[in-house]
Amino acid sequence: MPTYVYQVITEDETEGEIFEVVQKMSDAPLKKHPETGQPVRRIPAPPIIPGNWSDHATKQKLSNKNLDRLGFTKYERAGDGHYEKKAGQGPNLISAD
Repeated sequence: MPTYVYQVITEDETEGEIFEVVQKMSDAPLKKHPETGQPVRRIPAPPIIPGNWSDHATKQKLSNKNLDRLGFTKYERAGDGHYEKKAGQGPNLISAD
């Protein structure tokens, strides 16, 4: 379901609270704030389309499986000065000792 952005309409024409509501596309736009009952208007906002640099795409590119496939080695901290191999070739454990 899409997320819509609304703004409270104030009597003195100052900017009111802006909030988001998840609604079905078939739902009518809100006329009042769901909590306060103040009048609101829907603000046009561009859709969020995940692309090449989205969080999801970045996580996939940096996954252990993908890094191993591309020939990279990845280590993660396992404790004080100890690192365990999670992807790639090389020693299974690196220690600062």
